[in-house]
Amino acid sequence: MYEHKNNVKEGFTNKYGVYMLVYYEETDDVSAAIHREKQLKNWKRKWKLDLIEGMNPDWDDLAAKWFD
Repeated sequence: MYEHKNNVKEGFTNKYGVYMLVYYEETDDVSAAIHREKQLKNWKRKWKLDLIEGMNPDWDDLAAKWFD
């Protein structure tokens, strides 16, 4: 998250100016995380927006105070 917020590397975040964490899921299983990420990438935009708004209806930056 630090790298994303501080433009440490080139990539999606830097290219599109996306710096807020508005949704996340936790797991201890790397395989499950990869599977879930691939699953979400195939979802329709509306489904993703509904998922975010179910957890974070105000679209707050959930990582805003992580690096104060």
